[in-house]
Amino acid sequence: MKAALSIVTAGVVAACLLTASNAAAFTASTPITAPVARTDVIRVAMEPQGQVKPQFQRRMVRLATNEEPGTVIVDTNNKYLYLVEGNNRARRYGIGVGRDGFGWSGVVKVGRKAEWPGWTPPPEMIVREAKKGHKLPAFQEGGEDNPLGARAMYLYRNGNDTAFRIHGTNQPWSIGLNMSSGCIRMMNKDVMDLYDRVPVGTKVIVVGPGNKQGEVSYQDRGVDVLRTLFGG
Repeated sequence: MKAALSIVTAGVVAACLLTASNAAAFTASTPITAPVARTDVIRVAMEPQGQVKPQFQRRMVRLATNEEPGTVIVDTNNKYLYLVEGNNRARRYGIGVGRDGFGWSGVVKVGRKAEWPGWTPPPEMIVREAKKGHKLPAFQEGGEDNPLGARAMYLYRNGNDTAFRIHGTNQPWSIGLNMSSGCIRMMNKDVMDLYDRVPVGTKVIVVGPGNKQGEVSYQDRGVDVLRTLFGG
């Protein structure tokens, strides 16, 4: 089991290192015959609820902000992503963020989206991970054991891909932790929910190291109890 988890961890850590210089599912499927490592990945991906601390479960919250409805605010310090809905309301999702040295900040946009995205690790990453004893594939098809999870939203700045993504994860227990190489990871059920609500072109404000996001006003005033209980 330890060996299997080691393989999973290596895949997810590598997922966001798209270049050497960048700091950067949970749906049940038909059982298949597969190596132990893959079986463990699918098991973890299918059981997110028991793996995540309660405060990082999706919530309706009261959020005081002057940002326009539809804006995404990523608070990497507190491990929350907010989808602003207006009238001091927002949807709050728990996230995993960049480990020490891989955090970042700025204002970007969703440049494109993909369902069950495939992953192509760059050659330098394959060589680097091989030196650590981790053999990476030349290309990994999308699926439950893919480090990018169920959905990916690719973040662009000035029309260029930043190499950072908001994506799902097959390691739901990593939500709330600093583990990634700069990408914003979410539980698969949450990234699927956000994916359906966020179109290409959405403004994304990432609050984090360096404060390159500039002035942004937001205050989380806690769970919106009435909306949580009755919806709306």
